[in-house]
Amino acid sequence: MPDISLTTLVLLCVAALVAGWIDAVVGGGGLLLIPALLLGMPNVPAAQILGTNKAVAIVGTTGAAVTYVRKAPVKVSTAVRIGLAALVGSMAGAFFAAGISSDVLRPVIMVVLLGVAAFVLLRPSFGTRTEDKGPATRARVIAAIVLVGGGIGFYDGLFGPGTGTFLVLALTAVLHLDLVTASATAKIVNVCTNAGALAMFAYQGAVLWQLAVVMAAFNLLGGTVGARMALRKGSEFVRGVLLFVVFSLVAKLAFDQWS
Repeated sequence: MPDISLTTLVLLCVAALVAGWIDAVVGGGGLLLIPALLLGMPNVPAAQILGTNKAVAIVGTTGAAVTYVRKAPVKVSTAVRIGLAALVGSMAGAFFAAGISSDVLRPVIMVVLLGVAAFVLLRPSFGTRTEDKGPATRARVIAAIVLVGGGIGFYDGLFGPGTGTFLVLALTAVLHLDLVTASATAKIVNVCTNAGALAMFAYQGAVLWQLAVVMAAFNLLGGTVGARMALRKGSEFVRGVLLFVVFSLVAKLAFDQWS
């Protein structure tokens, strides 16, 4: 356990709880958890911050995924195939990451996110219709594996912020899922990508395991509660949280770009 005060530990556990809830509903919990770890442990190397974040997040994401699989109409086989493609994509993105400046990527991502927010606001039915569209065609599944898995996985390795949110949006658009089912599918994909990243961080010795175990318990609680709320309240609830997270992500990227 790193040398931190009891107050800092409590605040980190609260951050893990809330981040788990956000991740379970629509993704984006890292927007809260990583800054909390940086503020709570300013002298800890960035690699250990990121590695500890992955160790915490994978527990909550797994708990949320299990909750969704039990109660939501998720095609686990399709989700796992997308997840494996995302794992490969994230490794490729990480390979190229060193040669690309975050200062170049942030404005592009902000514009994309604002466009997404405008689309969701102007299309109230996006991801909320419950009528049966029939099973996804083979072409749509292949598109999801290549574009959603490979493409967003590449983005996750290259840059990262908002990956879970992008997954929910892309799965809704490509596979015509409602937002609850898309969020459920995204959790399974997230488990795959987080597992790959965590394995790499663990191999490098960049995980504060004692702290991660404590925070992971709270993240698991938040993830389970978030998944149950999303299932109970439905797509309209997820849509509202989605818009909040998108605008929060834009604000965070803008702050990082111009502060």
